[in-house]
Amino acid sequence: MRGIGGGGYSAEETTTFGFPRDTFRILHVSTGNVCRSPITERLTRHFVAERLGVLGGGLIVESAGTWGHEGAPMESHAETVLAEFGADASGFVGRELLDEHVIRADLVLTATRDHRAQVISMGHSAGLRTFTLKEFTRLVRAIDPATLPPLEDGLVMRARALVRAAAALRGWLLAPNAEADEVYDPYGAPLTFFRSIGDEIHQALDPVVTALTGVPART
Repeated sequence: MRGIGGGGYSAEETTTFGFPRDTFRILHVSTGNVCRSPITERLTRHFVAERLGVLGGGLIVESAGTWGHEGAPMESHAETVLAEFGADASGFVGRELLDEHVIRADLVLTATRDHRAQVISMGHSAGLRTFTLKEFTRLVRAIDPATLPPLEDGLVMRARALVRAAAALRGWLLAPNAEADEVYDPYGAPLTFFRSIGDEIHQALDPVVTALTGVPART
């Protein structure tokens, strides 16, 4: 899989921002980028690789924080939660959310509505591709997978179609209450609370990864 930073792309392979068309980049956003978004990033990678055997097909998964602890390690409780899911926490470094992250993201999934609003306020036509994680899950559950391109056509094409379908449904499927789309911050909390947040993220990610890959979770 070719990375974004490799260079050497022709005009036909690049988007208007100069990034390659043969990739699909998911950006997970929280506040400090040491708890929620690292868990979500690494679980996304883990669950996609579980279903497909590899994390490939042009999919790139990363994270950042609106008040990101630049260069900071992941919180130790977050690492523990990932280990309990069998996911890899190694090599993680916190990042502050920058314009370039939003510009090159094909899908932005945030922990809360405030994070979503902050991403959208940065501009870059981010509104149609930015959702809270739980909002995106709710919308994805309403999409008939038969309407999406088959995985044989490529993970990138399927992922782009999924985002378009979710954006089209947004005004029709509202949250039942204000808290329904929130993943609360476990920073400074005991491991038991981190585990509950990990379970929330897992439950929200499962239908998303199934829709992306066309492969249900293993029982």
